[in-house]
Amino acid sequence: MGIKIIANNKKAYHEYFIDDVYEAGLVLQGTEVKSIRAGQVSIKEAYCRIRNGEVFVENMNISPYEQGNRENHEPLRPRKLLLHHDEIIKLIKKIEEKGLTLVPIKVYFKHRRAKLEIGIGRGKKLYDKRETLKRKQADRESSRAMRDHSS
Repeated sequence: MGIKIIANNKKAYHEYFIDDVYEAGLVLQGTEVKSIRAGQVSIKEAYCRIRNGEVFVENMNISPYEQGNRENHEPLRPRKLLLHHDEIIKLIKKIEEKGLTLVPIKVYFKHRRAKLEIGIGRGKKLYDKRETLKRKQADRESSRAMRDHSS
């Protein structure tokens, strides 16, 4: 019974330098859990916000459950994240720094509980993004050359 990754936010690593990573529980309704288990979740446009000492993920799209009835959930509602009080205080202090934001990285199940991994991100400039792409391409080419040379 390990970790089952449901959704990944690849865009987060392209747009931000991720410094610290935290694991947070999600406060969900029953139909939301069923939709997440079916893989009907998107965190591409999601972001985190701290209000009144609590952390919320906003714009996280969990599609309505197909077999749900009139009690089905709203797809884009803000969802509360479960973090320890000390972690929230650390996050508040870090976010007050200029240019830092909370970015959802991935949604997964860990021991049958839905978790959201959030990272503290510093926005990349255009030249940083280009540099990252160049480095990835160079790594790919070198590994390809090593593989072809060993054959």
